[in-house]
Amino acid sequence: MKGGVPHWQKKQMFKIAGVFPYVIALFLNAFTDLGHKIIIQNTVFKIYDNEVQIILTAIVNALVLLPFVLLFSPSGYLADKYAKNTIMKHAAAFAVVITLLITLSYYMGWFEAAFAFTFLLAVQSAFYSPAKYGYIKELVGEKHLTSGNATVQSVTTVAILSGIIFYTVLFENSLDAGYASEADILQQVAPLGWLLVAGSVIEWYMAARLPRKVDALPKKRFDFRRYKNGYYLRKNFRTLRRKESIYIAVIALSLFWSISQVVLAVFGAYAKSELGVENTIMVQGVMALAAIGIVLGSVAAAKLSRYYIHMGLVPFGAFGLALMVLLLPFSPNMGMVAVLFTSFGFFAGLFIVPLNAYIQKAAPRIHLGTILAANNFMQNLLMFGFLMLTTLFAYYGVNSEGLFYLMFAIALGMAVMLSRRYSIMFIRFVVTLALSLRYKFQIIGEENIPKQGALLLLGNHISWIDWFIAQLPLERSIRYLMDRGIYEWKLINPIMRIGKIIPVSPKASKEGFIAAREHIAAKGVVGVFPEGSISYSGELGKFYRGFELISGTYNGKIVPFYIDGIYGSILSRSKTHYTQERSGWRRVVTIIYGEPMPLDSNADEVREAIIRLKEKHGAQ
Repeated sequence: MKGGVPHWQKKQMFKIAGVFPYVIALFLNAFTDLGHKIIIQNTVFKIYDNEVQIILTAIVNALVLLPFVLLFSPSGYLADKYAKNTIMKHAAAFAVVITLLITLSYYMGWFEAAFAFTFLLAVQSAFYSPAKYGYIKELVGEKHLTSGNATVQSVTTVAILSGIIFYTVLFENSLDAGYASEADILQQVAPLGWLLVAGSVIEWYMAARLPRKVDALPKKRFDFRRYKNGYYLRKNFRTLRRKESIYIAVIALSLFWSISQVVLAVFGAYAKSELGVENTIMVQGVMALAAIGIVLGSVAAAKLSRYYIHMGLVPFGAFGLALMVLLLPFSPNMGMVAVLFTSFGFFAGLFIVPLNAYIQKAAPRIHLGTILAANNFMQNLLMFGFLMLTTLFAYYGVNSEGLFYLMFAIALGMAVMLSRRYSIMFIRFVVTLALSLRYKFQIIGEENIPKQGALLLLGNHISWIDWFIAQLPLERSIRYLMDRGIYEWKLINPIMRIGKIIPVSPKASKEGFIAAREHIAAKGVVGVFPEGSISYSGELGKFYRGFELISGTYNGKIVPFYIDGIYGSILSRSKTHYTQERSGWRRVVTIIYGEPMPLDSNADEVREAIIRLKEKHGAQ
């Protein structure tokens, strides 16, 4: 092990059998779907202006969304009943047929038919989507779940980005000045249809190579009458609502995609009317920069979630999204717009990846397909509703700037709601971000920390942020015992209350230890610094036996830890500020976790274990 990352985390996900064809199939699925949509949208852009352009663009986007709403129940049923790789294979074969019909409509100049085939292509995606997302966990396992979602999000986003640029450039280069209608444009760009067909054929071939990871689950026959009268919809919606945390995640994702759809739908009209841009390559290219941002944000989310799914990224990403939408109407030129769209994508990546990973982790396998289909249903229902409202507002004269401000208000409300929902994780992330500007944290031995059960963390006390350093690789929150005098400082007391810190004092220590014992009895995590105060010398001091009152007769473990590298900083009690190791201009701080010990271990035994950690890892 080096740099605090265990060997199992370094295993390359792409060595897992089936990952490569899966990634290629996902890429081509998004690339092909986007290609046809771009051709239709660019045709609308060329022929229409202002409110009519906004309305038609919103309608074509709504046609993409509607099948996910209408087919929520059957798509979830199929994804739960049959092997997910089989669903993907048959859906990809259906896409080959649809793209052949689309190509025919291009050559014949049938704009209305091509417009309608957008809906049919989306029907294929509605069945494909819950299967492809449910397959992630089956393919790469839970330990690669966040990385798998980041890869899927990145690949899909790259497909969207390259599809926008690729088909827009070919669209522009295929046109000459001699067009007067939608039919003229489609006939000029008709050869592009064969690229859609080729992409679907390759996608089908790759989907057919996917390994079957999990056998199909037994399930009752699908009853069309129950589907028609809404029984399945009500039943599946109850399944989604069964776990509130999953439902909240689905609503958050739905709001994000709805806001994004409106921003993308109105930006073309804004660029044309306010910035004087007529070239579809420039308009689509700038919007495509959001895809680059999503890739970067997804990679960042995977790195920041290397120990657990970090839900603190979600409200942080939401506030960033709101800010970018607010700034869009103030952009004086396309250069600034490009920066804002890229930043919007980056915050989107931070937002999307942990939410998707959490849904897949928290959903029981038997209902995973249904829940993922419900996720699609809610997202597309809200997106459809938002786009219909966009057409309504545009019809009554609300311009693109007004719609940007409305989306900002919704995004800000969502961010506030999520910051309350994930308050502890959000605070953790903000503190991590602030401290990472000055400190590089290395974690060693985090595999020694039990994921479940009662846990008492005991370590040396060397700085004012030891409580935070010890928390870094743990998803479960540590309840620390803290001196009441410090706990009651007005500046930090609100945060201490959110973190449920247990205050103790010489006159009232009994109550604090009783609270700690109750938390241990509930299989929680308690943190204690047995030295009782921050070291002035940097050396390990005497261990007080107070923590021995916490263990009782409960089943659990003690995990000792040693923090090195922070002594000598301004956050320690060292009279001389110095550092022995740096990474660039940042101080390197290491925390080492030892092997678990019995919960009834005494102070001398724990102190000896921490000394051995120091000696074993060469800590100074």
